[in-house]
Amino acid sequence: MEYTMETLAQSCAECQNCPLGATRTNLVFGTGNPNADLMFVGEAPGEQEDLSGIPFVGRAGQLLDKFLYAVDIDRKDVYIANILKCRPPKNRDPLPEEEDACIGYLREQVRLIKPKIIVCLGRISAMRLIKPDFKITKEHGMWFEKGTFFMTAVYHPAALLRDPRKKEEMLEDMKAIKQKLDETETAN
Repeated sequence: MEYTMETLAQSCAECQNCPLGATRTNLVFGTGNPNADLMFVGEAPGEQEDLSGIPFVGRAGQLLDKFLYAVDIDRKDVYIANILKCRPPKNRDPLPEEEDACIGYLREQVRLIKPKIIVCLGRISAMRLIKPDFKITKEHGMWFEKGTFFMTAVYHPAALLRDPRKKEEMLEDMKAIKQKLDETETAN
């Protein structure tokens, strides 16, 4: 089936491929510019996201917004999604079978958006999208070419809330993302 963003969201809203579909308050499909050159992918919605239906609106999302602002990237110009579209109980890590049930939706979002850069927010996203043995503390900010896009991973904003000492590294990674974004835009 050839999806549009609307039909994909509708299909996702009806999804019962794993038990999380029955426990969510809201589907957290994704938000932002559907033609974005820059896409951020987290692991799964948290409580605030489940309540609002919008990814990265809680404390971690507010911190992400500050980093975007600091490097002159407007949130409305990017697209933000998660691997899972439903919140795991008590914000636990997604189970592999939940990721497997949901990854097709993310792949289709990427196909529709056609970003030039995908940034994994945190270890879990990086392990699923970049490589299974990804080490966030050693490999954050490193660039990988996959298909038609560049990929990198940064610390998850929630991890920065727990360990603010990593904020300086995050800022450097975000500056590099902005630089790569500018390079891809001038290349066209």
